[in-house]
Amino acid sequence: MSIPMPFRKPSARDRVRQDWIEERRREARMVIADVAHHSDYLVRLACNVLVQHGETFEEREDARILLVILDAKTPGRLPAPSPDREGRS
Repeated sequence: MSIPMPFRKPSARDRVRQDWIEERRREARMVIADVAHHSDYLVRLACNVLVQHGETFEEREDARILLVILDAKTPGRLPAPSPDREGRS
């Protein structure tokens, strides 16, 4: 059985893109590691980077969970309930 080879060799553009993603991932990890000293906006941005580009499933899942916690902390970000909802008079 042979090892599958890519259809094309990685170009310089691919290497630069991968380096850029690595740098953003590193910055996102630094923000998450010091979450108490960064704004919620920056933490959300870092979480979104890790959700998209995290190396492991656990890292991506932890970033998703932190996003849920941030959304619960700031309910003003969610759309206001419509006045025609049941349960309100």
